[in-house]
Amino acid sequence: MSPAQTDQTIERKRGGRPRALREEHVLALKEMAAEHPGATLDAITQMLAERCGVKVCSLTVRKALREAGVVRVKPLRRTTEDDSARAARRYGYTAAHRREADGRDYGCSLTDAEWALVADLFEHTAGSRGMPPRLDRRTLVDACCYVLRTGCAWRDLPRSFPAWTTVYKSFSRWAALGRFELIQERLRQQWRERLGRHAGPSAAVLDSQSTRHSPQGGEAGFDAGKKVKGRKRHLVVDTLGLLLAVTVSAASVQDRDGAAAVVAQACTKVPTLSVLFVDGAYSGSCAQRLQATHGLDVQVVRHPGNGNTHVFHDLQAGRPLPVAPRGFVPLRMRWVVERTHAWGERCRRLVMHHDRKLSTSTAWVWFAQAQILLRRLALPG
Repeated sequence: MSPAQTDQTIERKRGGRPRALREEHVLALKEMAAEHPGATLDAITQMLAERCGVKVCSLTVRKALREAGVVRVKPLRRTTEDDSARAARRYGYTAAHRREADGRDYGCSLTDAEWALVADLFEHTAGSRGMPPRLDRRTLVDACCYVLRTGCAWRDLPRSFPAWTTVYKSFSRWAALGRFELIQERLRQQWRERLGRHAGPSAAVLDSQSTRHSPQGGEAGFDAGKKVKGRKRHLVVDTLGLLLAVTVSAASVQDRDGAAAVVAQACTKVPTLSVLFVDGAYSGSCAQRLQATHGLDVQVVRHPGNGNTHVFHDLQAGRPLPVAPRGFVPLRMRWVVERTHAWGERCRRLVMHHDRKLSTSTAWVWFAQAQILLRRLALPG
């Protein structure tokens, strides 16, 4: 009788099911576990079948190894000072994640170089009436920049800024005094001088843009051409795209009706204007009135793909009829003002009108354009 049969006979006499793994099998399992400590139970079971010719399930192998004092455990992770420092930097909310208490840690806040360009227009001057300010004016301006860039409500200002009522009253007072328009006018002249241009431009471009308004209220209308219910911005810019004049009206006001006010504002501010580029919406009697009132050379730039656009063609020359181009066509000077509209819409406050007063909407446009020039002028020339 073989040793395996003898062991089975002994197990039957003792009672119970005979063991599937003998002592030599358990020793082989311990050797395989020592040789391959990272192997799985299924892999050890497969090795046992290949080496000893014994086919059992992985649960049997685990039980046999446990009885022999071999168990599967998870290795402990070594923790060093470098690992602790790296974990503190990468995970968790620590003091490094908190913003400064003065509210200047936002991307839209003014830098020191930018604030130096406009600080005199906001700071309290000696001899002026009233009590000296208790809050830093720069912090109030940064709060206005935050509202302009993010488009949040006044009540949702972060607590790193002063109370929203204080910021709102300061913005309203500055808008009524025309501070934002004054800032933009100063920065526009400085930027033109840096580029070697005369401070007063001789050519300008006129265009309008219809945008939606919120349920906040205020004057609004429906632009049937653009299918937009809200307000309309009328802009006059120079050939560099810098803002010269802006007015805000209901979207139902036609372009030719809103042109008179904004062009008059531009001519009053910049007397050197002599040429005005407009699109087809200002042609006809509107262009004639602007030319007669302000002495401007109004040039209507029409889109060649428009079905109402006609061009002169000499039939006797024998040339084929001109073909209207397809796709995007950069029109002379028209793209300049369109780009200015796009610049303004980077600020979420200008994507939709949230203010009841038209004057407040106008102040936001001046402030947005002034902030663009601040970014440019603060860079080393």
